[in-house]
Amino acid sequence: MSYRFAPATMADVTARLDAPNTLAARTDEPDGGGRAAAVAAGATVLMWASAFVVIRDVGDTLSPAPLALVRLAVAAIALGALMLVVRRPMRRVPRSWTSVGLVVAYGVLWLAGYTVALNAGEQHIDAGTAALLVNLAPLMIAFGAGRFLGEGFPRPLIVGSVVALGGVAIIATDSSSGGDWVGVVCCLAAAALFTVGMLIQKVTLHHVDGLTATWLACVAGTVVLLPWAPQLVDELRTASTGAVAGAVYLGIFPTAIGFVLWAYALRRTGTGRLSATTYAVPAISVLMSWIVLSETPTAFGLVGGAICLLGVAISRRRS
Repeated sequence: MSYRFAPATMADVTARLDAPNTLAARTDEPDGGGRAAAVAAGATVLMWASAFVVIRDVGDTLSPAPLALVRLAVAAIALGALMLVVRRPMRRVPRSWTSVGLVVAYGVLWLAGYTVALNAGEQHIDAGTAALLVNLAPLMIAFGAGRFLGEGFPRPLIVGSVVALGGVAIIATDSSSGGDWVGVVCCLAAAALFTVGMLIQKVTLHHVDGLTATWLACVAGTVVLLPWAPQLVDELRTASTGAVAGAVYLGIFPTAIGFVLWAYALRRTGTGRLSATTYAVPAISVLMSWIVLSETPTAFGLVGGAICLLGVAISRRRS
């Protein structure tokens, strides 16, 4: 079965999926809902920033696909246990092949594909540079959401994106990663998969709640990566305790908790506007890599990081 999403019909797909829950799925909730979404997005940004550093740290021990497999398997187990604890009602489980296909698509493209591409990229370039390259995704998402999801192009989003991208450019011009083009291409591929995955997820969340969708997506990603299970077993035999702990951390925090919080925020915020908050990731990653990996930031890095944060603040202003 295949799914085709043409620009002219994406709004129709969204409307059909969301028909029973039109009011519940509206974005940009006022007052408490908006503040809660902002807190959830901020926590996710912190965890995703830490992921770049941890991936770089354990990359010498675990290969890209095996690391992605253990990460998604841990996340699937953690979210499955949470589903049992909260006794998630079945009314929000996917009830059509279309919704199942959407969940599987973003699980395979975003959770599995993006993770493998990022892991491979960070074996060639440092964590900060990888975060910068992947951070091209928010601009791609903002314009993709405006084009395909009918969210338009509000002025604060455009201005904030330009300002934040300027900060990213300042950091990038001062990068001394010493990486190669393999790492650059892998990270750019990760950014593209990130973009497509988030756009699909936005449509999916009109029909499936965030916890259920994230759990099913993690299961789908784990299944796709099972062919690398024998290699994972071999590498775990010689892996240090720290490397294993890092892989488990990636599964529980940036993946299980991070993606559930992101899904919560995504249901309550415009896709483009929310994705702009990830412009803060490179600045935070630079700081974390300085503390954990002893990669000292330069003055350009600090200035660029401050500009990234300013762009995020502008992009989140209401039109």
